[in-house]
Amino acid sequence: MTLNSSQFFSRHLISAMVALAISMVLSTTVSAMSLRELRQLERSNAKQGQWYVQYYLIGVLEGLQEANAATVRKGGAAMFCQNNISLDTTQAKAMFDAERKLNADLYEADMPVQLVMLNALASLHPCK
Repeated sequence: MTLNSSQFFSRHLISAMVALAISMVLSTTVSAMSLRELRQLERSNAKQGQWYVQYYLIGVLEGLQEANAATVRKGGAAMFCQNNISLDTTQAKAMFDAERKLNADLYEADMPVQLVMLNALASLHPCK
């Protein structure tokens, strides 16, 4: 079997593209959404912006709950203690807004949304 130049080129091109894709995935960092970005998300769509924010906050809430449970399962200290009190995901926005209002001077626009939600959970469900 002999390779012509187009087959050789296409194999090298595919290999190079795969290598580039892998390096991009490995070098890409994912960061949490900041308070400023959350505000921009809400303003991005007049009809659905508030729903985008609500869904994002629900995801943050559920992620923090799972992270807390995983930490406890591994023997670590809990970040907050719900003590078998289940939270309705519709409470996420209200908890977030209450925490921001209560500690308005604490939060800056570039701080992560997750920090606010974690502080809200910790103040509502402290570990004693």
